[in-house]
Amino acid sequence: MTRGATYAAVIVLHESRDELAVLLDSLQGIDAPRLVVVDTGRDDGGAELARRHGAEVIERRDNPGFGAASNVGIQSVSEDVTVLLNPDTIAIGDSLASLAELARAHDGLHAPRLLDPDGSTQRSAHPLPGTLGAFLPAMLPWLPRPLRVRAEPYRSERARTVGWAIAAALAARTDTFRRFPFNPGIHLFAEDMDVCLRARDHGVRTIYHPQLTLIHTGRHSVAAEPYAQLARNRHNVAQSRKDDAAQLLTFATRALIKRPNDKERAQLSALLEVLRSG
Repeated sequence: MTRGATYAAVIVLHESRDELAVLLDSLQGIDAPRLVVVDTGRDDGGAELARRHGAEVIERRDNPGFGAASNVGIQSVSEDVTVLLNPDTIAIGDSLASLAELARAHDGLHAPRLLDPDGSTQRSAHPLPGTLGAFLPAMLPWLPRPLRVRAEPYRSERARTVGWAIAAALAARTDTFRRFPFNPGIHLFAEDMDVCLRARDHGVRTIYHPQLTLIHTGRHSVAAEPYAQLARNRHNVAQSRKDDAAQLLTFATRALIKRPNDKERAQLSALLEVLRSG
């Protein structure tokens, strides 16, 4: 699979053997990357499966977290371009290779459109925290389309710069990932926002490419939505009162207009607790 590969994929596993098997099947017969797999936590056979498919495998049974494990994998890459790839993604056509070529040609963090298994678009690309685009979601669904796309850039039909994108599939020149490593202090959630914002501060933008698609089944490594951790990590990473206000307004508005609204009420409660505790 990896013979003659022109780019690498770093895949962090956490008891992800079944998801990895589906991903590996989707890579058959395409311009596939060389695989660097970092297996964290309990050994469920994922490491051995990866080795049988020619991957370089690094075992980290201490489970250092997604960001720290990604850093370890990136250090083992010899190719000039790396794609960070969750095990619960599924390749479609030549999207991965095309994403790698864009990263090679243009320095930046490059993200594809991520699809749910039913084909709907995931909320994987986001506006810059604390800006007008972060406030606009509170006004949805009443926004005209141009403003709606600004608030929710994952809806865009053309390539565009975004504030940040999730790292389920994210490509860059390998030396760019090494310049902006993940913060190992963030065990899970918002580590991708943190990388994108730090890179942006140094002129390296995050670009969303909706014409390139992957399937992302999502959240295989967590049992339930960790609202408190999500709220705490975003608050700490964004470090913006405006972003806190935008999140509060968005969750409060959605809690009022949606039925049932259990998720929105939980998000609002978690953020209020974070703000109360400082």
